[in-house]
Amino acid sequence: MGDFAFACSGVRPEPYAAAPTLVFRLRVEERTGLDVRAVALRCQLRIQPHLRAYSPLEQERLADLFGTPGRWAATQQPLQLATVTAMVPGFRGGTEIDVPVPCSYDLEVACGQYFHALEGGGVPVLMLFSGTVFTEGKVEMVPWDQECTADLPAAVWREVMDLYFPGSGWLRLRRETLDALRDFKHERQLTTWEETVGELLDRARRRPVGGGVAREQHRGGGMR
Repeated sequence: MGDFAFACSGVRPEPYAAAPTLVFRLRVEERTGLDVRAVALRCQLRIQPHLRAYSPLEQERLADLFGTPGRWAATQQPLQLATVTAMVPGFRGGTEIDVPVPCSYDLEVACGQYFHALEGGGVPVLMLFSGTVFTEGKVEMVPWDQECTADLPAAVWREVMDLYFPGSGWLRLRRETLDALRDFKHERQLTTWEETVGELLDRARRRPVGGGVAREQHRGGGMR
C-alpha cells in the first residue's frame, strides 16, 4: 500500500478561465517508491476563520457572518470554499500539479462575504483529500486522513476578483425584485443598473427620518 503526503506551496490567480479561479500549487509524494500510474484526486477546501486575527474594521464587517466578537468562539465555524477534482499524472517519488478552484463573488455566499470583509493578511485553508490511486495491476484509495494546509492571501482573492469584475461586486436578487428594478429604471429613463440603484439610494437618504410624510398626512389630511 502506498504512503502518500500532500503539501501546498502557493496560490495564484488564473487570468484566463471562464470564471474567477484560484490555482493551488500542490506537491504530491509517495514515500515507498511505488510506481504510480495516475491518481484521480478529490479535494475539499475549507476556510478556517478561527485561526487568524482580525482588525476592528474587519470585526465590524464580519458581524453579519459571525455576530459580535464575543460570540465568535461558537460561531466561527469552517467555511466551505470548494470541492474539486484533479488528475495527477504518473510519477515515482513525487510530483507537483496545479489544482484550479473556481470561486464566487456572490456576496450572499459565505466565502464571498468573508473575503470582502478582509483588509489583508493570509487566510488559513484546510485541504482534505480522497480519491483513487492507479498502480501497475492494482487500484487503491487515497486514505481519508490525508490533508494539508494552505495560506491564501486576501490580496490574491482580491486580485482574482478584480481580474474578472474590476471594481465591482455581485448581489443575488429575487426575480420579483429585478422586475421592480427594471420598471423603476424604465420609468425614469435611466441607462444603467448602477444609476438605478444610485437613484433609489438618493431617494432613501432624502426621505425624512421617522416617516415624516406619513405624519404630515395624519395631521393635515393629505399632502400640500
